[in-house]
Amino acid sequence: MVASKKILVVDDDATVLNEVSEILEDEGFEVIQGSDGQQALAMVRDEAPDLVVMDVEMPVMGGHEACRIIKANEKFGFIPIILVTARDDIHTKVEGLELGADDYLIKPLNRPELVARVKSMLRLKALQDDLIDANQKLKHFNERLQELSMTDALTGICNRLFFQKRIGYEFQRASRYKTSLALLMLDLDHFKQVNDTHGHPFGDHVLIKTAELFEKCVRNVDIVARYGGEELVIALPDTNIAQAKIVAERIRSNMEKTDFIQNDIKMNVTVSIGIAVFPESKVNDFEELLKLADEALYKAKQDGRNCIRVV
Repeated sequence: MVASKKILVVDDDATVLNEVSEILEDEGFEVIQGSDGQQALAMVRDEAPDLVVMDVEMPVMGGHEACRIIKANEKFGFIPIILVTARDDIHTKVEGLELGADDYLIKPLNRPELVARVKSMLRLKALQDDLIDANQKLKHFNERLQELSMTDALTGICNRLFFQKRIGYEFQRASRYKTSLALLMLDLDHFKQVNDTHGHPFGDHVLIKTAELFEKCVRNVDIVARYGGEELVIALPDTNIAQAKIVAERIRSNMEKTDFIQNDIKMNVTVSIGIAVFPESKVNDFEELLKLADEALYKAKQDGRNCIRVV
């Protein structure tokens, strides 16, 4: 574990530079060298060391300035920095610590102290790296949890809860900017017979393939959701009645022509569609718009199914 750690030693005094390097190499560390702050920055960028041991007073760029730049750059990640100085005064230490230094050593260096401080800082880096990794995993987990909370487990499209949040937002936007919002309520015809005749696994297959078909028939900005059971709903922002009818007919005709096949089962399932459009429908909120689309769907079922009706 220790042998794999890379330490950058930076000092304009070649004697000190080599002395520190030899001590750390004897302890099994990989050592790279620099002679001023600018070299330190370049090597931090190119070599990604696990730790920097750097002199404070150097030409071109001193240790304090190099430390400030390294700590301010998030791309470098967490790299512990031990500053080394010949001046044992509180002001120098405080300035370095305020700039982000993690520890201080006073020249002339004491070998056991140097080794102990280096190992301590490497343990700190390991803990910090573990924490960063854990936070990344937690972030990914939360993103996945958020995705699952918005998605119907069977079909992979939006679920009812997420749809209601989005349709509320879309209705407010349409009201504010005086644009149209079309709502399609869709129900698979005689779906209970599908489950009763061929079983729920085939019924699930039909729902999954239906959701895929619906998504192919609409735009990326449109919202397709499973509203419950075999009932689905689609929101079409910036869509008037004529345009909504075109989309609905595209869906209806594609469903009518589609054979659902699984194992040795093959059958056709049609869809009934109800449409309500704001602001043509005089409603005050999205819930009223949903109710009108549901009423139009009910009328489509009454009129023989596999058809489209508009409120």
